[in-house]
Amino acid sequence: MKGLLIRSMENKEKIVIFYIDQENTVTQRFIRIKSIHDNSVLAYCYYRKKVRSFRLDNILSCGPVKRRVGA
Repeated sequence: MKGLLIRSMENKEKIVIFYIDQENTVTQRFIRIKSIHDNSVLAYCYYRKKVRSFRLDNILSCGPVKRRVGA
């Protein structure tokens, strides 16, 4: 997981994470990593439309955003 976060930061790519918020609710967030710290990441959150901090131990999974192929 950490490798994908680092790659996202280096390539400025949007990724999707599944995250446990403060109310213990699992949420899906589309983010772009700004910086990685020991136990958190600083990222632009497309849901909140602002830069947010996410604790690494609350990130359940992450993956690349699949691009739509449309007509």
